Amino acid sequence: MAPTRLSRTEFAIWVAAAVAVVGLPLLLPIFSIVQLTVFLIFCLLAVSLDLAWGLAGLLSFGHAAFFGVGGYAYGILAVNGLATPAALLAGGISGALLAGILGYVAFYGRVSTIFLAVMTLTVTLILLQVMGSTADPSYRIGSAVLGGYNGITNIPSLALGLPLLPSIELGPAGFFRFVGGFLIVVLALGRLMTFAPFGRILATIRENEQRTELSGYDVRWRKLAVFAASGGIAGVAGGLFASWGNFINPEVFSLSQSAQVVIWVLVGGRGLLYGAVIGALVVQALTQYLGAIGTAYTALVLGLLMVAFVLLLREGLVPTFLRLSLILPRHKTPA
Repeated sequence: MAPTRLSRTEFAIWVAAAVAVVGLPLLLPIFSIVQLTVFLIFCLLAVSLDLAWGLAGLLSFGHAAFFGVGGYAYGILAVNGLATPAALLAGGISGALLAGILGYVAFYGRVSTIFLAVMTLTVTLILLQVMGSTADPSYRIGSAVLGGYNGITNIPSLALGLPLLPSIELGPAGFFRFVGGFLIVVLALGRLMTFAPFGRILATIRENEQRTELSGYDVRWRKLAVFAASGGIAGVAGGLFASWGNFINPEVFSLSQSAQVVIWVLVGGRGLLYGAVIGALVVQALTQYLGAIGTAYTALVLGLLMVAFVLLLREGLVPTFLRLSLILPRHKTPA
């Protein structure tokens, strides 16, 4: 029987995560904090996909499209002088709007889940081609020169402040805490949603959409809502990525980026949201290690990892660990 409320263990995890987000900048060097920050941004992107795929069964193989659109929206607006918090919000809205348009076509058009995956991937590759063709200096939006594969440079970093007071640009530690705090909030809200009626209906849609419709529920607007929310979170992640690197280019729409997001969720495990975080951290740490030792087979290793998890650990790391933790105590020999 599925749990109907959050456990004390989950609350403890949130508290421990909050303590880590606040305390790690005091313990680690700046380079490590900067590297961990981009890892957390990728975790946020993975969680956004898990909201759609894990909770409602909506696979978006081109989820990088929402990430990239959010990053470009943030970069263009911030370079043109808009306050960075507003530019970040616009990045999230851009991702949600694109996801909403694609979702409306797919869900109200009654197309299959496979078509949704192919459609999102196609849109991602179109965006890659279009943005890669903007190398001429005449391709600009206001002060923002798109730059083709050279990308938009000198994007302002995120700056926060109180009304009527000047904003203060976040340093590495402050930006790490902002990203980590936002990730915790998204995880908490996502987990709370799974216990709400809306989340439970999403679970039934994932398991048997036809039966859910026959029970009297309109599955279309529910799928559209969660898919748009997923795209919005991915758009915010893209805006944070552009702010982190002060740069964005069409590589965010690449096939490798799209595939990586799916691998993160597959490795960690779908449906719990925590698995997406663990999967992103594990895969990115492995990628960084392979890059550090100079191997030329990083893509091959990631491909083999994906095949191994599909064949051997279909549930992913976190669900498998949780299942074993429940089974093993039952087999202990009585004293």
